[in-house]
Amino acid sequence: MIENSLLLILAMLFVITMLTMLSSKLRIPYPIFLVIAGLAISLLPGMPRIRINPELIFLIFLPPILFSAAWQIPWADFWGMRSSVATLGFGLVFFTALLIAYLSHVLIPGFDLALGFVLGGIISPPDAVAATSVLNKLKVPKSVVHLLEGESLVNDASSLIVFHFALAAVLTHTFSFWDATRSFFLVSCMGIVIGLAIAFIVSIIHKYFPTTPVIDAALTLVAPYVMYLAAENLHFSGVLAVVVGGLFLSYHAHDTLTYASRLNLAGIWNTIGFLLNGFIFVLIGLQMPYIISNFTHNTVKEALYYGLIISAAVIVIRIVWVYTITYLREKLTPKNTSHYYIPTAKEKFLIAWCGMRGVVSLAAALSIPFYLTGKTEFPYRNLILFITFVVILITLVVQGLTITPIIRLLKIEDSNSAIRRKEEEQLKLQLAQACLQYIDSNYAHELKENEPFRILRNRYSRMIEVAQSKLHGQTDGAGATAEDKKQERFQYLLLELVDIRRGELVSYRINGDFDEELIKEKEYELDLEEARLRSNTL
Repeated sequence: MIENSLLLILAMLFVITMLTMLSSKLRIPYPIFLVIAGLAISLLPGMPRIRINPELIFLIFLPPILFSAAWQIPWADFWGMRSSVATLGFGLVFFTALLIAYLSHVLIPGFDLALGFVLGGIISPPDAVAATSVLNKLKVPKSVVHLLEGESLVNDASSLIVFHFALAAVLTHTFSFWDATRSFFLVSCMGIVIGLAIAFIVSIIHKYFPTTPVIDAALTLVAPYVMYLAAENLHFSGVLAVVVGGLFLSYHAHDTLTYASRLNLAGIWNTIGFLLNGFIFVLIGLQMPYIISNFTHNTVKEALYYGLIISAAVIVIRIVWVYTITYLREKLTPKNTSHYYIPTAKEKFLIAWCGMRGVVSLAAALSIPFYLTGKTEFPYRNLILFITFVVILITLVVQGLTITPIIRLLKIEDSNSAIRRKEEEQLKLQLAQACLQYIDSNYAHELKENEPFRILRNRYSRMIEVAQSKLHGQTDGAGATAEDKKQERFQYLLLELVDIRRGELVSYRINGDFDEELIKEKEYELDLEEARLRSNTL
């Protein structure tokens, strides 16, 4: 039995990888492609029906997915947009959950308000993976991408708290608004405290204990599960614990981790995030036949009607909220308040349209227990799952596939790209000047008598000249300068030399000219050099 389950999981991971490569070839964002592919695969004859234990959904998927997102988001951008993030991550989530609760209560016969809030909590958070998988390939304002990423961290926590309270109301048949409000703040605050406490302990271990890149990776992989389980076992928000803990560890990574550990972790979290997100998106499609075959209250036609109405409502609610809040902020916010991000008219529409649902919504829906107490089935469980699937599919396909043409139609561009390029050159200039000053101050004698020291000094001197030339060219509004072309040609030469050396190492390995371990060390050095060259840090 275990062997069969393991084989199925491995097969799914292989299929996910193949489908993602195909989606890249077809230029379709992989979340959209995986959902459709999962649905198509589920219709094949002989496909096994996948039924996942609801209690394992959050534990397996949420901690690493949330931690990975928190690890990769820049803290300064997240904190700089805290007000905008809060209005979307908290305000919009609660507003959406409230309206969807009443809409579903009115729309679906026998669907009480508690079930409405369960559904509202499930489908209220947009998924950043679906949006950024499209936006990262386009030249859109980075502020929009960072806002959506920051929103996803906060709205996952707030929506799941709403979901848990609503689920408790269904299971216990009791609900008190005052008790729920008080519990919300207690659950949130203590979740943050637990996440910070565990993250602080992990950072101390990273910094002061004799760790290696492998041990650092193991600690970082275990940390989100420890944060989540510790908070949940104490009846606090495990989601907030993971998000805050991930932000803390990511912010202090430069001080607590070695360069080797940081390189290692970047690859590990990219891989884990990709596989888990891909697994969930495929699972969305694979679940449909099981859900449809187990309907008890409604027909498929009725369920599809409910799903389409609620999908349209979710899209409209976000558009209304974004435009209303932005208008109020423009009228009420002081002009010099930096943490209030005011988008342009085109950016407003893009933010409002990027409301695709995904991983967290499905994980929450699948975590609904099969039974209330004893053998009493959870009411409308499969209908809630079906509506969730329809909302995810509609928002992914309709909104996801139209983002690119909308951006091109509206000619949305990153207006701050020139400023960022200038800041990049200014940073290079100041770093090179600091290095040059240090060499002149501490190695004056070696510079007179040692050629390698003079070569190194000349290199930093040249870097300063190039940076100053580019800054002057950008200030004058000129296009690509002659120095740009020289630098690009030089960069191309350096990359060619990396390939030449790598090819030589391959021949040495085949002929057995050198020790295998020594060859691997040199290949790792070449990988680091190529990564540095391709990141344009020279």
